[in-house]
Amino acid sequence: MSNEELSIKTVSEKLNLAIKEIEKVIVGQKDIVEGTLLGLLSNGHVLLEGVPGVGKTLLVRALAHSISADFNRIQFTPDLMPSDITGVTAYNPNTGEFYFKKGPIFTNILLADEINRAPPKTQAAMLEAMQERQVSIDEKTYSLDRPFLVVATQNPVEQEGTYPLPEAQLDRFVFKLLVDYPSIDDELEIVARFTAGEDAYQKLQTLNPVLKKEDIVKIQHYLREKIKLEKEVMEYIVKLVNATRKSEEVEIGASPRASLWLAVTGKANALLSGREYVTPGDIQKVAPMVMRHRIIIKPEWEFEGITSDSIIQRVLKYVEPPSIE
Repeated sequence: MSNEELSIKTVSEKLNLAIKEIEKVIVGQKDIVEGTLLGLLSNGHVLLEGVPGVGKTLLVRALAHSISADFNRIQFTPDLMPSDITGVTAYNPNTGEFYFKKGPIFTNILLADEINRAPPKTQAAMLEAMQERQVSIDEKTYSLDRPFLVVATQNPVEQEGTYPLPEAQLDRFVFKLLVDYPSIDDELEIVARFTAGEDAYQKLQTLNPVLKKEDIVKIQHYLREKIKLEKEVMEYIVKLVNATRKSEEVEIGASPRASLWLAVTGKANALLSGREYVTPGDIQKVAPMVMRHRIIIKPEWEFEGITSDSIIQRVLKYVEPPSIE
């Protein structure tokens, strides 16, 4: 996609075609598919939380196929070392020189599977890469490829042998998406495909790449420069985030980083919808995904069933949006 071809209409059409390609192997889960794509367009990272067997790995692989991007997967385990992610300095006996052997983090889309199974030291190795888009080894810095998206998964119910992600690492994710069980109709479709002999992972190879990875980088810059964010919507964003800090049930409210990501992901959603400006509806759609992992509920209120999502829904209900359609 050349710079001349970049337009709201063309980009929106291409992105929606990419979603259709992904949906050839992913049954249902449209919100999760769109959320993961919005995270990529916003140049952020995505945390997927869901029980095993709901298609998280397949989704990420399908996204990589739809944009001709390089893909790597790391299975996080308690014995995983930081160098297993970033790479190591190795010795070449033929030349008598040391060289850097890149780790799996040097890719476009990285699936960090069950990230909360790795110890804190290994989790911390991801921080620089996710924030700075670079890796530092032996006083040398290596830039990561563009685009670069980390999609991490974690099991919401399994606690034994896990290390909960600290707030500093959670804050590196633009979205936290909750991957639920499929509906009855969707699960019937999944069973029908499986019993008919369809292998979803083999079908991945038949997906048509709609975009190139270079196109994604252009779109990331394009949406920040071309999609308009009016002052009234910007004020609405700040009021929403500020309101999460004032609830008596909240220990820690959403940080200013939530405001930044609401603005950028709101732009991404507007672009996906074929609009050149952000509406309050865009912000309302991305708000739960952006803020649910940035709000910490007081323990006594957790026992009462209060969650970050319920706080967000309350805030969305009571903070008056501007009248922009």
